[in-house]
Amino acid sequence: MEIDRTSFEAELRAAGEALSPVRAGLLLARECAYPDLRPSEHLAQLDDLAAQARGRVQAETGGVNQGLALADWLFRELGFRGNQADYANPRNSYLNQVLERRLGIPISLSVLFVDLAQRLGVPAQGVGLPGHFIVAVTGEDEPLLLDPFHGGRRLSVDDCAELARQAAGLEGPFDPDWLAPTPPRDIVARMLNNLRGLYLSVEDWPQSIKVVERVHLLQPTVSAHLRDLGILHYRNGSYRKGAALLNEYLAREPNAPDGEAVRAGRDRLLDEMAKLN
Repeated sequence: MEIDRTSFEAELRAAGEALSPVRAGLLLARECAYPDLRPSEHLAQLDDLAAQARGRVQAETGGVNQGLALADWLFRELGFRGNQADYANPRNSYLNQVLERRLGIPISLSVLFVDLAQRLGVPAQGVGLPGHFIVAVTGEDEPLLLDPFHGGRRLSVDDCAELARQAAGLEGPFDPDWLAPTPPRDIVARMLNNLRGLYLSVEDWPQSIKVVERVHLLQPTVSAHLRDLGILHYRNGSYRKGAALLNEYLAREPNAPDGEAVRAGRDRLLDEMAKLN
């Protein structure tokens, strides 16, 4: 299939704002961690899952009932669930692994649920609460809110507020804007930023570089990605590349608040390079 012959970067250009988080997620999995992965095989797997669920879901009337039927089938019968015992395992973020192991984190499980729902004509969208990703299904009166990480349980607005408090430490009143659908490109950015945090936490600089390079492809106007890549290349021992990226950051953001610190870091890199010559 054509997806097996394309790249994450080409997919971004071709899809624009209509980017599919599933397609993008499978491509980044291949480029960052699983070079032999064939995304078409996992798209076919999703086709099969949708075909299996179709009778169950379409027997119900209305978005809410169909969303509940899909959640019951996916999370209770098939056993997709949040990996609470090993949350920080990067495999929970790669969609090919989530499909194979039926384990994930909130955003990866939500992305799979929404993809299946859309294949079945169920009006579902991802919702990026602070610190915790959920799903909203358009209902006749109000949206159905589901938490894929916790077995697809139905949520009230108070439940969402509690999730935000627990996951992000937020206090104060709940902001209704938190329940707005998250655009697809923002979903992919959040998936990448989760991976970046995981790899940084274990000081895996090569993997961190791969992930941040793709965040930069997704958000090319965000200069901070150049700075972060420069620092990562320095930590990975690539002084020349690191200095070049920091120079590019400073050229783009000459009045950046952290400009003085970045210049000092770049100068240290140049000193290190001089010692190697």
